[in-house]
Amino acid sequence: MYKVFVNDKPLFLTSTIEKETDFQLFLLESIDIEQLITKIFNHRIDKAFLYHPDEKQALKILKERIPVAKAGGGLVYNKKGEVLFILRNGKWDLPKGGMDKNEVIEDTAVREVEEETGIKGLKVGRKLQKTYHVFKRNGTYKLKITHWFEMKTSYDGPLVGQAEEGIEQVAWLNKDQIKEALKNSYENIKLLFEEESIGQTL
Repeated sequence: MYKVFVNDKPLFLTSTIEKETDFQLFLLESIDIEQLITKIFNHRIDKAFLYHPDEKQALKILKERIPVAKAGGGLVYNKKGEVLFILRNGKWDLPKGGMDKNEVIEDTAVREVEEETGIKGLKVGRKLQKTYHVFKRNGTYKLKITHWFEMKTSYDGPLVGQAEEGIEQVAWLNKDQIKEALKNSYENIKLLFEEESIGQTL
């Protein structure tokens, strides 16, 4: 099952039909996706399931119907095991950003982390799960697919938030601080901590 967040509300791509309780179920083949997304954006639907017998095919169809924006980001650890967070628009987030033309996604992730936080000396580790969310730009919906990488660094210099990206603060957070920060974060970020083994250590 794929989870796509629209305005921080979940839209599930599923191959199982469940009896409706607190959500609405739609057939992907026949639904007007843009209309559904607009309803979720306008808080008229809180949670929806899109059914297709093949989940991978469902994601493919969604990508055909909504323009895709690829992004790369990092879950960065320092020597103390703290994680690098940014505060943007009053919410805690992880550094990430859009892919440049002809760029390899791993390079995107490293470049964006460096630009948004001022950090140096990143070593890229394993690839984490991708996250999906729909946003609106210039009146058009786009599906942002973010590729996440675990990264490590021994950098202990100053952290500098990228002002033009609206970053108000950059900070290393320990386990307790992460728990607190996730209360004021995005669903996709919480998902990374829930579903990766790092969630076990929090």
